[in-house]
Amino acid sequence: MPTPKLRDAFLEVPRHVFLPNLPVEKAYEDTSVPLKTNASGMVTASVSQPTMMAIMLDQLQLKAGDNVLEIGTASGYNAAIMQYLVGDSGHVTTIEIDKELAEQAERNLIRANMGQVKVVHADGAVGYAPRAAYDHIIATVGVWDIPPLWTKQLKDSGRIVAPIWIDGVQMSACFTKQPDGTLLSKDNRGCAFVYMQGADAMPDMRRQVASSALTIISDAVEAIDTVRLHTLLSDDSGICNLDSRLSPRQYWDGFQLYLMLNIPPNTHFVLYAVREDRNAYGLEKRGVALIMPTAAAFVPYHEMGVCHCFGGSDAYLHMQEALDAWDASGRPNAHLLRLRLIPKTQPKPDITHGKLYERRHHYLHAWLETSP
Repeated sequence: MPTPKLRDAFLEVPRHVFLPNLPVEKAYEDTSVPLKTNASGMVTASVSQPTMMAIMLDQLQLKAGDNVLEIGTASGYNAAIMQYLVGDSGHVTTIEIDKELAEQAERNLIRANMGQVKVVHADGAVGYAPRAAYDHIIATVGVWDIPPLWTKQLKDSGRIVAPIWIDGVQMSACFTKQPDGTLLSKDNRGCAFVYMQGADAMPDMRRQVASSALTIISDAVEAIDTVRLHTLLSDDSGICNLDSRLSPRQYWDGFQLYLMLNIPPNTHFVLYAVREDRNAYGLEKRGVALIMPTAAAFVPYHEMGVCHCFGGSDAYLHMQEALDAWDASGRPNAHLLRLRLIPKTQPKPDITHGKLYERRHHYLHAWLETSP
């Protein structure tokens, strides 16, 4: 629930100043606004949705006098909101890798009477040592890992709030330093942000299947033979139904998290997307899938429990078994998701529950508190 101070910040800081090319009424809609796209049309910078900003700032828990670092300035709007929250005695430093955006953000902040925010044109992976140590660090771009310099520039009592990628799912995680040198997040909330650029940019975890409109997204994408998958999906398919008719929210916030952390051997968890207004292999829109060597099960978010089955029935049966286990566990959701980052300077952990992902600087251990 937003605090009165946070509500005041959104009322007092004029969003339209940070979106000068939009009509004023459009600037105050509760939506994200793209600022830049790359050659393939993917958004590379945007102004975040105010509701999502409020969620992440609630995680950050800024107070007057705090010294905060932001990674991903974009228009400067989020930095301005944070400057309002930390007040005249606080300091906000924001880093933007795109020079044009950094310069525009400086102009926006001055027009909004927030010129005390320091805008730095640099790669956010290195943080900004001259103004460290920081009470808190926030990333408004999706990250693959937490760069070690962020941890180094953070006070021991501080928080790092960042949208971290896990098997295609983004969670706004609130990491705190632990006595054993790890970072732990017990507060993880679903989100969707453009990806971080620069030295710590994430690998490309998206693959188009043949020349179709279908794209799969997964940490395991390198292990998936898309030619073989195309052949499997091109054969006859069947329509099955899961026992429970789940809503999109129940998939996003619950079942898909359980599924990705409890997959059987020789099975890949993926999210998928079909380009807007297109059809691929009988699939439309977005959903979650299990892919095996001779079978695949694709479950669209919008079809309320319908499962598109390809090849044998194994993938569908595993999907149903996972749904049964999720039900039996009390349908744990994102509130029970835990994330721990273990530096690679420490031995690789031997986990007994959840799933372990290898990242650039850390091992990421993800689990649900009720996972078997």
